[in-house]
Amino acid sequence: MYIKIHEACRKIIAICDSNLLGKRFEQGNLQLEVNEAFYGGEKKTEQEIEEMVRDFITDDASFNLVGEKTIKIALKLGLIDEEGIIYVQGIPHAIVLI
Repeated sequence: MYIKIHEACRKIIAICDSNLLGKRFEQGNLQLEVNEAFYGGEKKTEQEIEEMVRDFITDDASFNLVGEKTIKIALKLGLIDEEGIIYVQGIPHAIVLI
């Protein structure tokens, strides 16, 4: 999995499953581009990502999440619920503002 932290007026935490980096998905009027500039940060294990997400939940941050493993972690930690997930060509995606 990849995680990249963007510093703006708030932290933007971009996380994606490794197998999705560099890919683009389209379905109807929905487009999802998992580009390296936004998501291609550090490669981490699922456990490392989970620990990092726990830490960032208490910050003034937003999350951009793509992929089954990534979404599974966000669900487990209560960061999102099922209603907050959209699917583009079967790929789960969620955006969270804290």
